[in-house]
Amino acid sequence: MRKEATLLRPTQNGDRYELTSPTALPKAAGFLWNQRMMIQLTCRGFATAQFMQPEPAKYAHAPNIEAKTFMQPEQNYYAHHPGRFVYIKDDETGHLFSAPHEPVRAPADRFVFSVGKSDVAWCVESGGIRVEMTMGLPTHDVAELWTIKVSNVSSHRLRRLSVTPYFPIGYMSWMNQSAEWNKDLIGVVASSVTPYQKATEYFKNKYLKDKTYFLCETQPDSWETNQATFEGEGGLHNPSALQEPRLGCGDARYETPTAAVQYRVALGPGEQREFRFLFGPAYDEAEIRSMRNRYLNKQAFIQTASEYAAYMERGRGCLRIETPDKDLDNFVNNWLPRQVYYHGDVNRLTTDPQTRNYLQDNMGMNYIKPSVSRQAFLTAVGQQEANGSMPDGILLAEGAELKYINQIPHTDHCVWLPVTLDVYLAETGDYGLLKEHVRTANGDNLTVFERFSRAMDWLLGARDYRGLSYIAQGDWCDPMNMVGYKGRGVSGWLTLATAYALRLWADVCDHEGRADLARRYRAGADECNIAVNKHLWDGDWFARGITDDDVVFGIKNDPEGRIWLNPQTFAILSGAANSEKIARILPQVDQQLSTPFGVQMFSPAYTKMREDVGRVTQKAIGSAENGAVYNHAGVFYIYSLYKLGGQQDRAYNLLRQLLPGPSEADYRQRGQLPIYIPNYYRGAWREFPRTAGRSSQLFNTGTVSWAYRCFIEGLCGLRGDRDGLVIRPQLPSAWNAIKVTREFRGATFQLDIRRGDVEDVTVKHGGRTLPEPRITNIKAGELYQLTVVIPQ
Repeated sequence: MRKEATLLRPTQNGDRYELTSPTALPKAAGFLWNQRMMIQLTCRGFATAQFMQPEPAKYAHAPNIEAKTFMQPEQNYYAHHPGRFVYIKDDETGHLFSAPHEPVRAPADRFVFSVGKSDVAWCVESGGIRVEMTMGLPTHDVAELWTIKVSNVSSHRLRRLSVTPYFPIGYMSWMNQSAEWNKDLIGVVASSVTPYQKATEYFKNKYLKDKTYFLCETQPDSWETNQATFEGEGGLHNPSALQEPRLGCGDARYETPTAAVQYRVALGPGEQREFRFLFGPAYDEAEIRSMRNRYLNKQAFIQTASEYAAYMERGRGCLRIETPDKDLDNFVNNWLPRQVYYHGDVNRLTTDPQTRNYLQDNMGMNYIKPSVSRQAFLTAVGQQEANGSMPDGILLAEGAELKYINQIPHTDHCVWLPVTLDVYLAETGDYGLLKEHVRTANGDNLTVFERFSRAMDWLLGARDYRGLSYIAQGDWCDPMNMVGYKGRGVSGWLTLATAYALRLWADVCDHEGRADLARRYRAGADECNIAVNKHLWDGDWFARGITDDDVVFGIKNDPEGRIWLNPQTFAILSGAANSEKIARILPQVDQQLSTPFGVQMFSPAYTKMREDVGRVTQKAIGSAENGAVYNHAGVFYIYSLYKLGGQQDRAYNLLRQLLPGPSEADYRQRGQLPIYIPNYYRGAWREFPRTAGRSSQLFNTGTVSWAYRCFIEGLCGLRGDRDGLVIRPQLPSAWNAIKVTREFRGATFQLDIRRGDVEDVTVKHGGRTLPEPRITNIKAGELYQLTVVIPQ
């Protein structure tokens, strides 16, 4: 392979990232979405895609029956995993390679995997032939738009090639599946029947999109729709069908379908052939024909790409930074708001997001489109229970049901109402939301303020005789399912989070003129903090909880699960930890939880089942919630450090560790492109250094809204209040200056932030030094150019 300048590099002013090896980071991937579908594509060509109808479904399947489940971390890929590939065969020499890399895995002379905000592309060269593949999505429909260009880059001879795009469709149904060539549609159409048993399910499934199509703009010379026939005895690295002069033009009758089409081309030196394809699901042939007419031509591809780029631009965020760390600038300016936008735009493509996820994912939309966040509050409290509790999931589609983890009772969901509202009020100053009336299914018609107060009352009531919060079968940590399943176990973290939520809500009550409620909720917060200090302080940190059998855990005497991060974080936020205790907590977090890849959720990881804690202890050591660098927990801690103040170096170092790089060694260890934050990196750094730091590659995570908040409110120190924008940057000590552009309430703020000989933050606007670091009377449409001086 021709050696590229670097393994990984940003291009086009940071709008794209390029990877120059298919083997250095084999699981590295990019993702695209619209409000009806999502696809994740790896550098080697494997793909995971789903669409909504209205529940998640697939149109490209594994070669065997798949379980229906949520996206999996550290997705395993294998030769027959769904993917998007093209075989190139030199008909004169027999030389065979495939793009992007799978299934042939032949070494390439040049390889570039290029992930953009609105498309994913590859450029692969082998033996004087260049293959360029680009995939994009429409803004509304479920379809993949593929452009494949094949060029002769050799300088001296005509090349006769077989070009064979291969898009496996996989095992669609044990009940009924088939595929055939449709000459009118110019493509492969695979059909199936979603399996069912109950008569009622027939009517539920009747209008599902049980067809998968692969349409060609240009008539191919031959095709194959039968996976076994195409692969034959040669295997996917050298399919039997490609050893023949042409594909067999066969069908699949209750056999696993595939879509393979072949073009025989002759290219002179410098010549190129361009092909376009459409791949996706449909209900019937009429819908397939409509999709073909709408999209499958060059001009439609160009128009669709332009529309999709505009769709992505709507999620560009409110912050631009120029710092000494240019890789960080690129991520914050280009990629982090894109991931925040994804979460708030499609709610992880589920019809029943967990309530805590729904509220926190939409929290990030305050920085992109606050009206979306506003509506999310109304939707969420519209499903509040009569007793004030919140459901485990928020139903977003007619007929949706609570599934998977949402059928397990968790006790933390009410906490997130005031926690996420805090951001909405800071960004918008829209206290009018609290006066909106919302009717629930039980007939209650209450204001948002009354519903939040009911939720706080429920939290106060869901405590034991010690004043500690019941955990039931989980709190924020889903798999901690056996601490309180008998009805007695309590959560130290949830008690502290309750205190934090109550304090936030008390401030809102004061604003709304309800001093009586404010006093009540502050008193409740004090009770929670006192209870935690009395029953859960272990000398250097707070315990995680107390089991059904009255065993305190997360303490010094525990050989595993000794110290947990979340209780320490929320003890800082809630005020439970005084300065003396904080001084004891922070070094313990540094010593026991810090790794080169971030801060672990707890340590040491469990090595065997602990029946009074639950299935978290059965997860793989250092993965997911079992002692991983679980970024959602980590970013809570980072936020608490910024709120604490005076911890900007500790906070920034951890904030930077959320992102892979910038060294090549770090990229290789994590195995991920620096275009999103995953839900975790492997922990167990001391126990298993070989796998420590490995990315989950899962971009669904509550981390991102908080990370964006930490950059905006923490690092840049730009937080709104009722009347304006407060300016208190917290730069790491190694930085002397940064520049920031911040959009806020319709105005644009340009800040030049530098260290100087001052005792407190000083802000100048229009040559005038402001009496305090705060801008009020903000006018939408105005540009505010500010000079900010911070202490040395």
